[in-house]
Amino acid sequence: MPAEPTLVQVFGTGATQDINTLTIQKSALAAVGLTASSSNTAESLMVALLLLAASYLNTTNQDSTNTDIQVTIADSGFPQLVTRNSAQWRQITYNVNLQTPDTGFSIDPDNY
Repeated sequence: MPAEPTLVQVFGTGATQDINTLTIQKSALAAVGLTASSSNTAESLMVALLLLAASYLNTTNQDSTNTDIQVTIADSGFPQLVTRNSAQWRQITYNVNLQTPDTGFSIDPDNY
């Protein structure tokens, strides 16, 4: 029977948790292109986490490797050019899908 995805599968080698902290090694984020430094921006770390999680939390793994995956992340496949402050920017949209038994309409992190 499949089990919940592990911290290492989602957040990379060296990921640990205790009652107060979640520790994710920046070295694990190198696999998705992050150059670790003492001054990484919050946004660069968020994007690296998103990409790393998406490498395991995807519909392919949900269908074939681990049917217990309840969160899937995927590139929408529709990049866009958007205008902001009179400049063009490339926008890449990712879809995050949360699946839980149909018992209500609120999102409770404890359900995943």
